[in-house]
Amino acid sequence: MPLDFTSQLDMPDYLQFTTHKEPTRMEGKDYVVNDETGEVLGIVGSKFNAVSHQEFYHNVYNTMSEQLGEDAMQGVQIKWSTARNGAFAMLDATMPSTKATIMTAKQKTEVSQRVIALHGVDGLCSNQVFFGAIDFFCTNKMVRGEHEKVRRKNTTNFSMFSFINELKDANSDFYKQAEQLQAWANTSTVHIDMKTMLESVIKSERKAEKMYSLYNTEASTRGHNAFALYSAFTNYASYADERNGFSLRNTGNDTNSVSMWLREQEVTKWVSSPQFKELVAA
Repeated sequence: MPLDFTSQLDMPDYLQFTTHKEPTRMEGKDYVVNDETGEVLGIVGSKFNAVSHQEFYHNVYNTMSEQLGEDAMQGVQIKWSTARNGAFAMLDATMPSTKATIMTAKQKTEVSQRVIALHGVDGLCSNQVFFGAIDFFCTNKMVRGEHEKVRRKNTTNFSMFSFINELKDANSDFYKQAEQLQAWANTSTVHIDMKTMLESVIKSERKAEKMYSLYNTEASTRGHNAFALYSAFTNYASYADERNGFSLRNTGNDTNSVSMWLREQEVTKWVSSPQFKELVAA
């Protein structure tokens, strides 16, 4: 019997499945099985309660609609990513009606509010909701918050109560983030040895070299400022192909969306580094 959801969230058919558990040969461990395909999606503890993707995401979307209001949800744009044969899913919602303009000496761009929700049915994903922004000029993705807070939150179980509290401050926090981005746009990097700085922040010499090249590309459009550097970081977290030189290695596993999410967390680590903080504090 289908679940009764009241939201207007349009989910892909391939995510609208339920699961059940079957015992393994190991005591205290069960298989999580896709009811539609019979495929084993993972092994979990016997007490693991696998809420379906549709139940989790409809609850998240309904709560967003109730707390943010009709105006904020107007024209919401949703993208879905999956991994591990559908066991992992990510909702990436952009709300273009909540936006701000970032000005550099060379360019003007708009950023819009973003909500990211992660969910897993195989016990390998901490179900969480994050906030951020998206740059409409190049559709780069941004996650809000310090690296340690993002990392810690990503290992904490989801709470609808805490999500509601976060949504109450979502709009004001977004505009605070936009003010911070504007301050970075006003911070010149003309006299900064960017190559050396990136080598100190990014421990991989090869990755730092490619990031330096990407920064120069961003600076040619946005000017030499901290926002251009941040845009290079977020470009790395948004694309993985010839556009930025940071292609993902094909491991033969269905893990690309997880890898890209890990890149977003990597960016929060770089932005939280003492080197970046010193740059934008100057």
